[in-house]
Amino acid sequence: MKRRSFLLGSVAVALAGALLPRRLVQAKADSFEVAKTDAEWHTTLTPAQFAVLRKEGTERPWSSPLLNEHRKGIFHCAGCDLAVYSSETKFDSGTGWPSFWQALPGSVGTSTDTSLFMTRTEVHCHRCGGHLGHIFDDGPPPTGKRHCINGVALTFRPI
Repeated sequence: MKRRSFLLGSVAVALAGALLPRRLVQAKADSFEVAKTDAEWHTTLTPAQFAVLRKEGTERPWSSPLLNEHRKGIFHCAGCDLAVYSSETKFDSGTGWPSFWQALPGSVGTSTDTSLFMTRTEVHCHRCGGHLGHIFDDGPPPTGKRHCINGVALTFRPI
Protein backbone atom coordinates (compact mmCIF):
# COMPACT_ATOMS: atom_id res chain seq x y z
CA MET A 1 0.00 0.00 0.00
CA LYS A 2 2.81 2.46 0.79
CA ARG A 3 4.46 1.75 -2.56
CA ARG A 4 1.24 2.49 -4.47
CA SER A 5 0.70 5.72 -2.52
CA PHE A 6 4.26 6.80 -3.21
CA LEU A 7 3.92 6.12 -6.95
CA LEU A 8 0.57 7.90 -7.23
CA GLY A 9 1.90 10.84 -5.22
CA SER A 10 4.99 11.06 -7.45
CA VAL A 11 2.88 11.08 -10.59
CA ALA A 12 0.64 13.80 -9.15
CA VAL A 13 3.63 15.98 -8.25
CA ALA A 14 5.19 15.48 -11.70
CA LEU A 15 1.95 16.41 -13.46
CA ALA A 16 1.45 19.45 -11.28
CA GLY A 17 5.02 20.55 -12.00
CA ALA A 18 4.48 20.13 -15.73
CA LEU A 19 1.22 22.07 -15.77
CA LEU A 20 1.74 24.79 -13.15
CA PRO A 21 4.11 27.05 -15.12
CA ARG A 22 1.65 27.24 -18.02
CA ARG A 23 -1.10 28.38 -15.66
CA LEU A 24 1.21 31.04 -14.22
CA VAL A 25 2.01 32.36 -17.70
CA GLN A 26 -1.71 32.50 -18.51
CA ALA A 27 -2.39 34.38 -15.27
CA LYS A 28 0.14 37.04 -16.32
CA ALA A 29 -1.69 37.64 -19.62
CA ASP A 30 -3.44 40.70 -18.20
CA SER A 31 -0.08 42.40 -17.67
CA PHE A 32 0.59 42.80 -21.42
CA GLU A 33 -0.12 45.99 -23.36
CA VAL A 34 -2.57 44.12 -25.60
CA ALA A 35 -4.91 42.07 -23.41
CA LYS A 36 -8.07 40.41 -24.72
CA THR A 37 -10.43 37.72 -23.57
CA ASP A 38 -10.40 34.35 -25.33
CA ALA A 39 -13.64 35.36 -27.06
CA GLU A 40 -12.00 38.54 -28.36
CA TRP A 41 -8.93 36.62 -29.57
CA HIS A 42 -11.21 34.17 -31.38
CA THR A 43 -12.62 37.04 -33.46
CA THR A 44 -9.18 38.20 -34.66
CA LEU A 45 -7.19 34.94 -34.97
CA THR A 46 -7.66 31.84 -37.09
CA PRO A 47 -8.20 28.60 -35.15
CA ALA A 48 -4.57 27.60 -35.82
CA GLN A 49 -3.25 30.98 -34.67
CA PHE A 50 -5.38 30.84 -31.52
CA ALA A 51 -4.12 27.33 -30.70
CA VAL A 52 -0.49 28.44 -30.93
CA LEU A 53 -0.53 32.04 -29.74
CA ARG A 54 -3.06 31.75 -26.93
CA LYS A 55 -2.96 28.05 -25.94
CA GLU A 56 0.79 27.51 -26.47
CA GLY A 57 0.33 24.87 -29.14
CA THR A 58 2.79 23.88 -31.86
CA GLU A 59 2.12 23.73 -35.58
CA ARG A 60 3.14 20.65 -37.57
CA PRO A 61 6.73 20.85 -38.82
CA TRP A 62 7.20 21.76 -42.50
CA SER A 63 3.63 23.15 -42.66
CA SER A 64 4.35 26.89 -42.63
CA PRO A 65 4.72 28.85 -45.88
CA LEU A 66 7.04 31.18 -43.94
CA LEU A 67 9.57 28.36 -43.66
CA ASN A 68 10.56 29.06 -47.27
CA GLU A 69 10.22 32.86 -47.08
CA HIS A 70 13.59 34.24 -48.24
CA ARG A 71 12.77 37.84 -49.17
CA LYS A 72 14.09 40.78 -47.17
CA GLY A 73 11.51 41.93 -44.66
CA ILE A 74 10.16 41.85 -41.15
CA PHE A 75 8.20 39.11 -39.39
CA HIS A 76 5.42 40.38 -37.12
CA CYS A 77 3.42 38.78 -34.31
CA ALA A 78 0.16 37.53 -35.85
CA GLY A 79 -1.66 38.47 -32.65
CA CYS A 80 -0.82 42.16 -32.29
CA ASP A 81 1.32 43.04 -35.32
CA LEU A 82 4.47 43.85 -33.31
CA ALA A 83 7.65 43.50 -35.41
CA VAL A 84 9.55 40.60 -33.80
CA TYR A 85 12.15 39.18 -36.24
CA SER A 86 14.15 40.45 -39.20
CA SER A 87 14.76 38.32 -42.28
CA GLU A 88 18.46 39.13 -41.77
CA THR A 89 18.54 36.80 -38.73
CA LYS A 90 16.55 33.96 -40.33
CA PHE A 91 18.36 30.72 -41.15
CA ASP A 92 17.53 27.18 -42.26
CA SER A 93 17.80 25.01 -39.16
CA GLY A 94 16.45 21.90 -40.88
CA THR A 95 13.88 21.48 -38.10
CA GLY A 96 10.73 22.29 -40.08
CA TRP A 97 9.98 25.60 -38.35
CA PRO A 98 11.14 29.12 -39.21
CA SER A 99 14.31 29.76 -37.22
CA PHE A 100 16.10 32.95 -36.27
CA TRP A 101 19.31 33.58 -34.33
CA GLN A 102 18.03 36.80 -32.73
CA ALA A 103 14.80 38.73 -32.15
CA LEU A 104 14.42 42.45 -32.75
CA PRO A 105 15.42 44.47 -29.65
CA GLY A 106 12.67 44.64 -27.02
CA SER A 107 10.20 42.60 -29.08
CA VAL A 108 10.05 39.31 -27.19
CA GLY A 109 10.07 38.00 -23.67
CA THR A 110 10.99 34.60 -22.32
CA SER A 111 9.83 32.28 -19.59
CA THR A 112 10.71 28.80 -18.40
CA ASP A 113 8.55 26.06 -19.89
CA THR A 114 8.64 22.77 -18.00
CA SER A 115 5.86 21.04 -19.92
CA LEU A 116 6.42 17.63 -21.51
CA PHE A 117 8.77 16.73 -18.64
CA MET A 118 11.64 18.87 -19.94
CA THR A 119 12.87 22.40 -19.38
CA ARG A 120 12.86 24.80 -22.33
CA THR A 121 12.92 28.54 -22.84
CA GLU A 122 9.59 29.74 -24.18
CA VAL A 123 9.58 32.90 -26.29
CA HIS A 124 6.51 35.13 -26.40
CA CYS A 125 5.52 38.45 -27.91
CA HIS A 126 6.42 41.35 -25.63
CA ARG A 127 3.23 43.28 -26.47
CA CYS A 128 0.45 40.63 -26.30
CA GLY A 129 2.12 37.66 -24.61
CA GLY A 130 1.38 35.39 -27.57
CA HIS A 131 3.37 32.14 -27.59
CA LEU A 132 5.78 32.21 -30.52
CA GLY A 133 7.91 29.13 -29.90
CA HIS A 134 11.08 28.18 -28.00
CA ILE A 135 14.75 29.18 -27.88
CA PHE A 136 17.50 26.55 -27.98
CA ASP A 137 21.29 26.76 -27.61
CA ASP A 138 22.14 25.09 -30.94
CA GLY A 139 21.97 28.05 -33.32
CA PRO A 140 24.61 29.66 -35.51
CA PRO A 141 26.99 32.50 -34.65
CA PRO A 142 26.96 35.19 -33.55
CA THR A 143 24.46 34.28 -30.77
CA GLY A 144 24.51 30.48 -30.82
CA LYS A 145 20.74 30.63 -30.28
CA ARG A 146 17.96 29.08 -32.35
CA HIS A 147 14.60 30.79 -31.99
CA CYS A 148 12.37 27.97 -33.24
CA ILE A 149 9.18 29.86 -34.12
CA ASN A 150 5.75 28.67 -35.20
CA GLY A 151 5.12 30.22 -38.62
CA VAL A 152 1.39 30.49 -37.88
CA ALA A 153 2.30 32.89 -35.05
CA LEU A 154 3.88 35.28 -37.55
CA THR A 155 3.00 37.44 -40.52
CA PHE A 156 5.59 38.70 -43.02
CA ARG A 157 6.02 42.10 -44.63
CA PRO A 158 8.60 42.39 -47.38
CA ILE A 159 10.78 45.50 -47.50
